[in-house]
Amino acid sequence: MHNLLDPAILFFLFGIIAGAVRSNLEIPAPVSRFLSLYLLMALGLKGGFALAHSGLTPQVAAELGTAVALAVLIPLLGFALLRRLVPAFDAAAIAATYGSVSAVTFVTTTQYLDSHGTNYGGHMAAAMALMESPSIIIAVLLATAVRRGKVAGVVLPGPDRAAAVVGNVNPTPLGKILHESLTDGAQLLLLGAMAVGLLTGETGKAAMQPFAGDLFKGMLAFFLLDMGLLTARNLPQLRGVTPWLMVYGIAAPLFHATIALTIARALDASVGDATLLMVLAASASYIAVPAVLRYAIPEAKPSLYFGLSLGVTFPLNIVFGIPLYLAFAQALLG
Repeated sequence: MHNLLDPAILFFLFGIIAGAVRSNLEIPAPVSRFLSLYLLMALGLKGGFALAHSGLTPQVAAELGTAVALAVLIPLLGFALLRRLVPAFDAAAIAATYGSVSAVTFVTTTQYLDSHGTNYGGHMAAAMALMESPSIIIAVLLATAVRRGKVAGVVLPGPDRAAAVVGNVNPTPLGKILHESLTDGAQLLLLGAMAVGLLTGETGKAAMQPFAGDLFKGMLAFFLLDMGLLTARNLPQLRGVTPWLMVYGIAAPLFHATIALTIARALDASVGDATLLMVLAASASYIAVPAVLRYAIPEAKPSLYFGLSLGVTFPLNIVFGIPLYLAFAQALLG
């Protein structure tokens, strides 16, 4: 309940209400883009400053490796299940969406941890960046296998196999997709800001405090207002989908978070790091991955993977998931 009284979360809920009643309230696209880039830059700086203080340790390396492993495991598990519910191309796209991460959910969690006095490692921002691309690569490889008629040696039904040639579909070459996923501007900004924070340390932290610290909460609230509006306006895309997809949008994040918590316990991770690892595993991308999938897997329906991640999983994590994940991490590791 305390999370619902957070100003940033209240602005998110207000945005959902405003969108639901079809208000003309709107955040201009350039402003929304600026807010997104600001949050990533501020997060990268914070992570770099923290990493400069702690240094690169075996624990840090183990947690970064875990993040990459989760980014590979989650889309593979998701595809194995989802292809029983939807066509294979849609299954690959949804699996990629849930295998990647939501930067806004991660940023909101760091703010929540700060407000609760829970420490976390600056390297977790790097973990987020590392988890962005693997799911895209896996989804592209799965889609390629589907187009050839086989996935893991199993011949797919005719409609799945034929979908690739209906409508003269021309998927984007794999090399171009890999380049875009690995050089995405937002991801580079995050890593670049982290490098700046790492190089400047305490001196840089003091100099950037008014920018990366004092403004952060207000900027996050403004951005979550925009996300609330966007969520409300994309919910209609989910009309008519199978109820099992809705179940997946709710249950999969909880299952993925449980896997992350189990590994975090084995690594003896801190409560803050474990919570962020859970959030990364539980979140789903609604910006970077859908943008790439439109060209990488044009046979998939954007209304499914975009609507499910933004309309179901994002609000679930923002409103209820973050405090739940922290509570479980405290119970198991605290």
